[in-house]
Amino acid sequence: MTDATTASLSAVPPDDASTAARPSSWLTEARTFVAAVEKICRTDKGARAALRRGEGKPLDSPGVQGMHKVVAPLLPPAALYDDDTQRAHYAIAAMIAAQRSDAHTGAPAPAQNEQAASPAPYGRSLGLTYAAAVASGGQDGMRESAAEDRLNLLTRQSINGLHRHLPAAVRQLCGKKCPPDWAQLLVDLRAWPRDRGRIGRRWLQDFYRARRAADLEAAKKADDQTEAQPPADDA
Repeated sequence: MTDATTASLSAVPPDDASTAARPSSWLTEARTFVAAVEKICRTDKGARAALRRGEGKPLDSPGVQGMHKVVAPLLPPAALYDDDTQRAHYAIAAMIAAQRSDAHTGAPAPAQNEQAASPAPYGRSLGLTYAAAVASGGQDGMRESAAEDRLNLLTRQSINGLHRHLPAAVRQLCGKKCPPDWAQLLVDLRAWPRDRGRIGRRWLQDFYRARRAADLEAAKKADDQTEAQPPADDA
């Protein structure tokens, strides 16, 4: 098991099942960071603009310089010694700031079938977010094939490719009123350089499990409606 895997999973003693429900330390840190960034975006237009200018840019590019005043005081201690961790935090802060103001309220609560598909120590994965975008249907919904294609594209990326593709993917999801769980996305982005195979697998598994659960639920509702209809009179 890699160091990233160890840090991103809660240690669960075999005789203490209650520990399995505890979030990892990385997720706890991420939730604190995201809450702080969202508050800043709601209350400080200048800081939000500075964060937004850094979207999709490398850490040492001129567009990111204005972010340091906002992001640096919020970084967890471990980030000071790890460029990948810093890059993940800056990227998430910029993507949060780039969304409409009404998106700065955190990810919506997952539906019941999404909760069943997501292990307790985790937040909602990007796979579940795409499944929710498909399930929303109507004008706000996403075609299942489009969601599947985008998710497969993301899971094939190196860390540089993921940073390049994520802003557009997140804008698309927020446009469908299905923002990601920013904290879990931060944890996944932070661990991606060392653990992308496991994370990508989880995204895809969560997506297909949630879509299967939605299809079964739709079929059950259709059957219930058919059974509830009165029989036709014989001629």
